[in-house]
Amino acid sequence: MMAQYLEIKAAHPGALLFYRMGDFYEMFFDDAVAAAEALDIALTKRGKHQGQDIPMCGVPVHSSENYLLTLIRKGFRVAVCEQLEDPAEAKKRGSKAVVKRDVVRLVTPGTLTEESLLEARRHNFLAAFAGVRDAGALAWVDISTGAFRVTDCPPVRLGPELARLAPREVLLSDPFEPGWAEIVTESGAALTPLSRASFDSMSAEKRLAALFGVDTLDGFGSFGRAELSAMGALVDYLEITQKGKLPLLRPPVRETAGGSVQIDAATRRNLELTASLSGGRDGSLLHAIDRTVTAPGARLLERRISSPSRDLTTIHARLAALRALVDDAGLCNALRDALRKCPDMDRALSRLALDRGGPRDLAAIRNGLAQAGAVAGHLSGELPGLLAGARAALLGHDALHDLLDAALVAEPPLLARDGGFIAPGHDAELDDARRLRDEGRGVIAAMQADFVRETGIGSLKVRHNNVLGYFIEVTATHAERMLSPPLSDRFIHRQTTANAVRFTTVALSELETRILNSGNRALEIEKRLYDGLKAAILAKAGPVGQAAAALAEIDLAAALADLARGEDWCEPKVDDSRAFEIAGGRHPVVERALRRQGGAPFVANDCALSDGAGGAAIWLLTGPNMAGKSTFLRQNALIALLAQAGSFVPAVRAHIGLVSQLFSRVGASDDLARGRSTFMVEMVETAAILNQADDRALVILDEIGRGTATWDGLSIAWATLEHLHDANRCRALFATHYHELTALAHRLAGVENATVAVKEWQGDVIFLHEVRKGAADRSYGVQVARLAGLPEAVIERARTVLDTLERGEREGGRPQKALIDDLPLFSAMRSAPPAAAPKGPSPLEEKLAGVHPDELTPKQALELIYELKALARGD
Repeated sequence: MMAQYLEIKAAHPGALLFYRMGDFYEMFFDDAVAAAEALDIALTKRGKHQGQDIPMCGVPVHSSENYLLTLIRKGFRVAVCEQLEDPAEAKKRGSKAVVKRDVVRLVTPGTLTEESLLEARRHNFLAAFAGVRDAGALAWVDISTGAFRVTDCPPVRLGPELARLAPREVLLSDPFEPGWAEIVTESGAALTPLSRASFDSMSAEKRLAALFGVDTLDGFGSFGRAELSAMGALVDYLEITQKGKLPLLRPPVRETAGGSVQIDAATRRNLELTASLSGGRDGSLLHAIDRTVTAPGARLLERRISSPSRDLTTIHARLAALRALVDDAGLCNALRDALRKCPDMDRALSRLALDRGGPRDLAAIRNGLAQAGAVAGHLSGELPGLLAGARAALLGHDALHDLLDAALVAEPPLLARDGGFIAPGHDAELDDARRLRDEGRGVIAAMQADFVRETGIGSLKVRHNNVLGYFIEVTATHAERMLSPPLSDRFIHRQTTANAVRFTTVALSELETRILNSGNRALEIEKRLYDGLKAAILAKAGPVGQAAAALAEIDLAAALADLARGEDWCEPKVDDSRAFEIAGGRHPVVERALRRQGGAPFVANDCALSDGAGGAAIWLLTGPNMAGKSTFLRQNALIALLAQAGSFVPAVRAHIGLVSQLFSRVGASDDLARGRSTFMVEMVETAAILNQADDRALVILDEIGRGTATWDGLSIAWATLEHLHDANRCRALFATHYHELTALAHRLAGVENATVAVKEWQGDVIFLHEVRKGAADRSYGVQVARLAGLPEAVIERARTVLDTLERGEREGGRPQKALIDDLPLFSAMRSAPPAAAPKGPSPLEEKLAGVHPDELTPKQALELIYELKALARGD
């Protein structure tokens, strides 16, 4: 057995080997040591190898999925080695024969399909990046749903694309560029190198054509060499990990590079689109707006938020569907009620195709098709194009649904081997086997009654023992009659005893065999019927997949309509202009948080970034900290994103010209692992914006230059603002504490000043959170520091320093060194009280000095306490 283990392990050196032994998956040697530590399970030993104890640990097969999930999350790959024959078959080859085993699957982060291993409301993408000469391409697949896509992707775009998709695993050709590995690692995905042969574009084309059963891929689109290379690597890797059982992949869809808004990784992080800065889902835009009632609908919402469209036709179609459901609340609520009963058909289909499904996946398809019909029934009359197309995809599945409905019980078991999932009456042979299994005694009694009528012997009995099995017994007085024709022709003599004679018949022998084997026979029939139902579903995989996609689309539209109606969101006007006009805009995440906390209502604000006469392309926003500048910046970026994702927006009115790129430089953090300070990270992100933003980009910048010396920071912020205005010519919101920049509004035609209003009351600052035209007079930093709880001495000292600096500036801008020299740096020390003259010991201290605790009795100690308290009071 260990020889077999070592041979299989040698073929999979990079993975933990789950070696099936009966009801356990066992691990040995270094695998056992690593797995025991990662899973926090007992490490034991079994036998010896080269004179050393063999470390061993194991996990039960029935609960292995939970252990698999833990290992995958901790970065391991697992090779699942199963027994390929029954141990009884192995014994036929000899008493020392070993059961045949082999790896049936490699479990990696990007190839999970089990429901317990996946997040229901998130995709699980496996991606591959290929570079062919000067071209690059990124392909990705979710084998749990069959989605398969590819896009042109130069290496410079790899980071933003991985940030958009958030794949769990990325394949690269070995050897690969060192910079590519760094980008993949930064995205949080597991990096898996593959041989160059896997990325060969010529082989990839043949591999893909064979997968989809076509002679050429022209019917799916025109793919470049890099795209073919990336897609071929994905298919090759799936063949390796799934051991030839390829998932049910849909034909590849080519995404155009300009089809969605470009959003880099820093912007996604700063805007907290799908995850908050703390890393969790709570606090993100996705969490705040997700009202979907199905898992496919939630996954679709995440894709829309991650990839807002730049195609006006697509955006208008989504908004039209949303408008219809907002206007008809009754229809929207009816659809959501029906959708709540929809299972995840996409993932059920995938598990069935990979032969990892079970009866519940059959039931999921049945129930999903039933609900598809119910949803379609609510969609009648004249509908917007998107809803009409979705309704059409929900129809035409009656034959498959009727087959599944007739074949399956209402609540099937999880595993096919458990049996009992085929409904009574669906298969006569199965019903007969079950009847024999469950009612064998009654069947025998009925046969006995038939024998009594046939022989006329009332005392005839059908009995059973472990030697003869079932037999017919009559008393010795009837022996001559039973042994004579015509009864002897039918009843076969088996045994004669002192008082009875025993017989059998062909029918009784056959019935005995059927009764004894009826349990296994029933299970075999059910498995055969399961395979037939699975084949019927997979034959209709295309239409079923389209129905699942249509349900997700309707769920998303109904969820966004419910959100718009409940939160009082408006329909945005999205066109091909450069307009950006928001009236009464709000931040959806902050507004939701304020409502949950029961605090003051969110203060809505307007924003108008329009070039041409009467408007400005850039707002220069000043005002104190804590006044809401960052919130204002983010909310406008989110409003643009939501509009192009096809959603209503949190505003009274919104007119948005298409945004091609979204850039955000908000907040501060360092990158110690790469040797970057906070200021360096800020400069890298700002450089990316200035080098990439086009004239249709929307840029939000907050506090550029704050991480360095004042005059350095001011000069960098000044030059950045000028570059955005003169070179990028984009729409932008630029928040700063450098009030000197407000002078640029008089020099640059596209720059306009705005400020967040505050009021002072008795030395305190009150934040109004209102954005108004104009410039702030100061930053109120000292007042904010006081609100934060800095000691009063520090606050007073800061006021003194601030007054001195401001006075020096007003008096002619004396050199900063002279100003600092003039500051009474040690004036705070004068207010401290003089040191008191040393005193002698107090009576209390004298008393304590004479006490020796080890010599005190409990009574003396108690009396001492009373004396000390009296001395402390001065008695």
